[in-house]
Amino acid sequence: MHFKPSKELFYIQTCCLALLVGAFFGCAGIPSGQESVVVTRAQMQMGTVVRITAVAQSESVAQAVATAGFAEIRRLEELLSTWIFTSELSRVNAAAGVMPVSVSPDTLTVVQRAMQAAELTGGGFNIAIGPAVDAWRVTEAQRIPAASELEALRPLVDLRAVHVAERDRTIYLEKTGMRIDVGGIGKGYTADQAVTAMQKAGAIAGVVALSGDIKTFGRLPGGKMFPVGIQHPRQEGAVLAWIDLQDEAISTAGDYERFFERDGVRYHHILDPKTLQPARLCQSVTVIAKEGVWADGLDTGIFVMGPERGMELVEQLPDVEAIIVDHDGHMLVSSGLKGRIRLP
Repeated sequence: MHFKPSKELFYIQTCCLALLVGAFFGCAGIPSGQESVVVTRAQMQMGTVVRITAVAQSESVAQAVATAGFAEIRRLEELLSTWIFTSELSRVNAAAGVMPVSVSPDTLTVVQRAMQAAELTGGGFNIAIGPAVDAWRVTEAQRIPAASELEALRPLVDLRAVHVAERDRTIYLEKTGMRIDVGGIGKGYTADQAVTAMQKAGAIAGVVALSGDIKTFGRLPGGKMFPVGIQHPRQEGAVLAWIDLQDEAISTAGDYERFFERDGVRYHHILDPKTLQPARLCQSVTVIAKEGVWADGLDTGIFVMGPERGMELVEQLPDVEAIIVDHDGHMLVSSGLKGRIRLP
């Protein structure tokens, strides 16, 4: 995972009014006569501001819930971040072309889910794409690499050279120079695990927001769902649509944060693994799913697939919905979201 501010991949604006409730209210799911409290805290983790909102029966429990969520995020960052040289994924990358590396169940699961997301999206999602992303260096150098340079990198982004052995619990990168980065799926997985930790600590409801990867559970005091605003891909600071979430995760992939323009052409960080060029068929893809790992893991792959094929996939998957803005700015909404989204 690239957990460095300049490497952020996904951006969603949350509704601060809903997430900054501080007073006591009656809460759905709490026995009559009891009160609940909402606590929102923020910390710098994974190279971004992480916000946790915890709903519990008392201030002390809510604070303990938030602490448990942050602790789980920190634990997973130590395993998955490629910016931490001692992490398991850093060790996997260092051993590329040399030997398999034993990893924990969490790291193995994240990589397995990434491989499944790659299969579902026809290779549109690819955790080995890093060498090509570095060649473009969209935000740092604003350079357009030569076709020959990209072609030389092609063997290093081949997912068939990533070997995951479930029984031995090892990961092996077949070719020297390969590396994998789970930044496109790991935050969703981390949000899922943080929610589990919060529930074990006594949370009634809450939100984990890791940059643009958001996981909700339960409801706010008074029975309100958690409103989330989706960033408009061409109007900075504007909301494309609002949606209320309960026991759901949301993640967005867009071409509007890390990009440069030259001769009227936008070059951005979401590359098509087949061409190693920026994917051109979408402006943004927002995925809503029951699990953050799938919301996070599918949005980039669907962005590469394009609106038609991407929406066909969404309609085939249970508990997965999407809002896709195509290259021309037209918005497509999956059948399960019709009637749920609100336009500004």
